[in-house]
Amino acid sequence: MTAKQYLKSALLTVIILFFTFFSHAEKKWTAQWITSTQVKNKPNTWICFRKEIDLKNVNKKLIASIAVDSKYWLWINEELVIFEGGLKRGPSPNDTYFEEVDIGPYLKKGHNTIAVLVWYFGKEGFSHKSSGKAGLLFDCNTAGISINSDKTWKALIHPSFLSFEGIQPNYRLPESSLCYDARKSPGEWTKGNYDCSTWYAAEEMGIPPCIPWNQLVLRPIPQWKDSGLKEYENNNELPLVSMGSPIRCRLPANLQVTPWLKVEADDGQIINIKSDHFKGGSAPNVQAEYITQKGVQEYESFGWMNGEEVIYLIPEGVKILGLKYRATGFNTEFSGNFSCSDEFLNRLWKKSQRTLYVNMRDNYMDCPDRERAQWWGDEVNEGGQAFYAFDVQSHLLFRKGMYELINWQKEDGVIFAPIPAGNWDKELPGQMLASIGFYGFWYYYLYTDDLQTIADLYDGVIRYLSVWEAQSDGTLIYREGGWNWGDWGDQKDMEVIQNAWYYLALKGACNMAIALGEDNDVQKFQKQLASFEIAFNNKFWNGEAYRNPKYTGLTDDRVQALAVVAGLADKTKFPALLKVFAESKHASPYMEKYVIEALFLMGEDELGLKRMKERFGPMVNDPENSTLWEVWGNSSDGFTGGSTNHAWSGGGLTILSQYVCGISPVEPGFKRFKIAPQPGGLESASARVVSVRGVIDLTYSNLAKAFEMELTVPDSTQAIVKLPFENFTEIKFNGKTIGKHGVLIKKNAGSLISFSKQKEKAEVVAGKWSFKILK
Repeated sequence: MTAKQYLKSALLTVIILFFTFFSHAEKKWTAQWITSTQVKNKPNTWICFRKEIDLKNVNKKLIASIAVDSKYWLWINEELVIFEGGLKRGPSPNDTYFEEVDIGPYLKKGHNTIAVLVWYFGKEGFSHKSSGKAGLLFDCNTAGISINSDKTWKALIHPSFLSFEGIQPNYRLPESSLCYDARKSPGEWTKGNYDCSTWYAAEEMGIPPCIPWNQLVLRPIPQWKDSGLKEYENNNELPLVSMGSPIRCRLPANLQVTPWLKVEADDGQIINIKSDHFKGGSAPNVQAEYITQKGVQEYESFGWMNGEEVIYLIPEGVKILGLKYRATGFNTEFSGNFSCSDEFLNRLWKKSQRTLYVNMRDNYMDCPDRERAQWWGDEVNEGGQAFYAFDVQSHLLFRKGMYELINWQKEDGVIFAPIPAGNWDKELPGQMLASIGFYGFWYYYLYTDDLQTIADLYDGVIRYLSVWEAQSDGTLIYREGGWNWGDWGDQKDMEVIQNAWYYLALKGACNMAIALGEDNDVQKFQKQLASFEIAFNNKFWNGEAYRNPKYTGLTDDRVQALAVVAGLADKTKFPALLKVFAESKHASPYMEKYVIEALFLMGEDELGLKRMKERFGPMVNDPENSTLWEVWGNSSDGFTGGSTNHAWSGGGLTILSQYVCGISPVEPGFKRFKIAPQPGGLESASARVVSVRGVIDLTYSNLAKAFEMELTVPDSTQAIVKLPFENFTEIKFNGKTIGKHGVLIKKNAGSLISFSKQKEKAEVVAGKWSFKILK
C-alpha cells in the first residue's frame, strides 16, 4: 500500500467511525442482554457463552452489534474474530459502549458455532465505571439473518478462572490479577464439535436500553492492533527446562502484552507471570498465575500487562516448549517522524513516541501500569504529541476523551478527571482549564477540522467557564477544587498558575466561538480577554517576574512559561523572563514542555534546546527504559518515585516537530499551515507529519553560508513558509533565482502565491518545493 493509499484508507476509517457515532442514537435493539444463571456478580468473573445456528444463506457483510461489561473474546467457527473486544465503561456515568463487528466473512452455509468469553471486572477504578452486573449483548439482524442473544444461548461460569490469592492490584485499577487452573478446564469449548448440552440456558435481562447498562453508545475508536504471537528478543537464550529461577524475557520496547507459554508439566504446578513493571510507579498492578495439568499444554493470559520484560517463574524441572507474547494497543501507525543532526534529540523524539504509544488504549493514560487513568493534564500533552507522532486515526482517541469529559460533567457545571471512573470524582482546576482550553479542545479542532465535535461540546465548555468568578481586581477567585494540584514538585505559585490556565481556557473558548459563529459569545470573550490581560499584568508582574504578591516561595518558572505561551507577557518582559528561566528549574517534566515552548516563542531556540537536553538528559540516556519518566528522579527536584512510562514527559516531541521543524496549522485541518523552522543551532533536521489533508515532508540544512529546504505540500493545501530573508546574497526557489543581495525578483517567483520580504514569508501551493538561501 502506498502512502497515498494508506492515508485514504485511514481517513475513510475516521469518517466511518465519526458518522456512525451519530447515526446510532435511535438504533432499535431486538437482542436480550444475557448472563449466566450461576453469576453472583463477583469481581473477576469469566463467563463462556455459546450459540449454534444453521444458516441457509450467508451474506458477505453481516454486522453484529456487541456490548459487554467488561471485555470479551469472540470466536466464530473456531476462528478468533475479536481479541479483547469492548471498552471500559462508560461514555457517561450511566451508559455503556457497544461495537459493530462484521461477522459475515466468518460464517458459512450450514452449521455455525459462535463462542464468546466475557471478562466481568466487577469493581471500580480510575478508568472504569462498573454496571454492577455481568452481561453480554449480541444483536445481528440483516437481510433475513437473525442472530440475537437470548435464552437459547448456553452459558457457563468458566471454572478455570479462580481468585488470585497474592498481592492485589492497587485500587486505581478495575482489572484483577488472573489465576487460571488448567485442571478445571471445561475443554476446547470454542470448537465446533464441543458438546455444551450440560451448560445452563442463558438468563435474559432485558432489551436495550435497560438498567444497569442503559443507553448504548457506539465504540468511537477502532479495535486494537494485534501483533499475533511473537518470540521474545532473547528467545535463543531462554532455557528448555526450568531451573526454578526467574526467566526474564525481553520485549523490543515497553509494550502492552498478553504473555503465552507452552510447557510439559505435572499436575498442579504453579507458574507465575508478571512484568518488570509490576510495581511501576510503586503501587502494584496486575500479574498472572497458571496452574498446570499433566502433560503438554499452552496458555495465554488475557489480562494485558506492560513492561520492558516479562518474567516467568516456572517450577524447576518443567519442560519449556515455548514462551511468547502478543502485543496489542491502539490501532494507529507510527507514521510521523523527526530526525536531526543531534543524536540526543533523535532519541528524545523516538522515546517520546514510544512512551505515548504505550499510554494509549481505551483512553489516553498517565501510565499503563499504576493507574491506566485519563488524567486530562496528561491527555492535553499526549494529544498534542499524537498529531505529530501517528496517523490520523489517533485523533479518535483524543475525541473520545473529549466527549467523555463533557458527558461526565456534574450538574453544577464542574468537570473532573480521570473519567470514566467509579471511585474518583475530584476536580483538578488547572487540568480542567487546560482540557477545555487552547491546548486541549481548541488544538483538537485546529489539527482535525472536526467542527461537529466542537459544536457538540461547546455548551459544556461554557458551563464549566461559568463556574469561575472574578475578584474585584479582575483576576480569579482562587478555586481549590477537589484536589489543589498544580504540578509535581515544589515552588508552585498556585494562584498565578490558575489565572494563566484560565486565560488559555478563555482564549480557546473564544476561538471555538468564532469557528461556530457564536458572535455574542465572541464579543463577550474578546472583552474578557482584554480586561483579564490588563488585570493579570497589573497584579502579578513586579518588573522582574510574574509572582503572586502573597507568594513567599522561589520564583516559579511554570508561571513565567504559561504567561508567555498564553500571550500575557509582551516582548518588553522577555529579557527579565530569560533571567528567571536561567535560574529557575522547578517545573516537572509535564510542565517543562511549556517552559521550553516559551523559550521558542521568545525566539530563544538555542536556549530552548539547551534546556531540553539538560533537563531530559538522564531519562533520554537511560539504557534500561525505552520510555520517559514521570518525574526527574532525584530528591533535589522536590518529588521522587513515579513511573518510568509517563507520556506527559513527551512534550519535547511536539517542540521538535512544531518549532524546530516549524510545522503547524494556520487554518483548521492544515488547509493552510506554517513552515517556520527554528533550528536552534542544528545543522540539519527533517520531519514528516501525517495531517488530515495529507503528508507533509520537510528537510532542511542550516550551514554557515547557506540554508536549504525541501518541502512537500499536500493536495488542496497551502504552506506559508517563513525563511531568513534578511541580508541574503541570493535566494533560489526550485533552482530559479528569485532574489539577489536583498532585492526580490518577483517576475521569477513562478509557483509562489506570494513572496513578501517585509513579512519574511513565502506562500506556496501543493507540490514539492525547494528553497536555497545564500547568506
